Amino acid sequence: MMYNIGFMQGRLSPIIEGKIQCFPWEYWKKEFEIAKRIKINLMEWTLDQKELHKNPLMTEKGRAIIKNLIKDNNVNIPSLTGDCFMQKPFWKENGVEKNNLINDFFSIVTACGELKIKIIVIPLVDDGSIDNVNQEKELLNFFKNFEKFLKKHNVKIAFESDYNPKKLKHFINELNQETYGINYDTGNSASYGYNITQEFISYGKRIMNIHIKDRPYKGSTVPLGEGDVNFENFFLLLKKYNYKGNLILQTARSKDSQHVKLISNYKSKIEHYLRY
Repeated sequence: MMYNIGFMQGRLSPIIEGKIQCFPWEYWKKEFEIAKRIKINLMEWTLDQKELHKNPLMTEKGRAIIKNLIKDNNVNIPSLTGDCFMQKPFWKENGVEKNNLINDFFSIVTACGELKIKIIVIPLVDDGSIDNVNQEKELLNFFKNFEKFLKKHNVKIAFESDYNPKKLKHFINELNQETYGINYDTGNSASYGYNITQEFISYGKRIMNIHIKDRPYKGSTVPLGEGDVNFENFFLLLKKYNYKGNLILQTARSKDSQHVKLISNYKSKIEHYLRY
């Protein structure tokens, strides 16, 4: 089985403010053209909390430009990573701030629906990590209550979590599989020291989107093949569990500013694995 390989927005652009990932304000239009040139037809959009409402996804004018770029370059946006939810998680706020963040969530879903972005990734890691049972209950209740809203806009939610396999299985089984699933991150799994086979046994059928990167145990992102991800086993499990979603390159950045070349090389490396 062949899988569609895409890239995380910003990976074809220069590094900004030393960050491995953020919205490429000066380069976002150019990335569509570059992706077309290197024959990658999928991009996962990124959305930061900083200047959220200025992001082109969040403005009528911006969405019109995005639609034209999609059409002109044949580069689709099937998913969005909501780093904004990790940077300012509404399930950890109170009062007016909480309401404002929830309203932002509704606006993001509406915008995604208009652009036919079908999956929103919500990172329950780092600052977005669930700290206690009350936060988990609140999050589950919120998404149970607003499932109809998501269905109205034809949007699904994929949770990326630091929960161990057993705990994540329990969490995702509380939610309807038609609308909610897992965003599996190969590098994060390795860095947490989780057993990939046990992860797929626990919730493999609920994985709806995948981020490809490599990390050593308890370490940060490194070039593919230099961390602790067992990619051979990973791709065997994808086939075994009949995964039908996309593979998004959320890989290490180039040390010599050859970002486009590096993404092309990573794509070729993944395609090599998929042939066997």
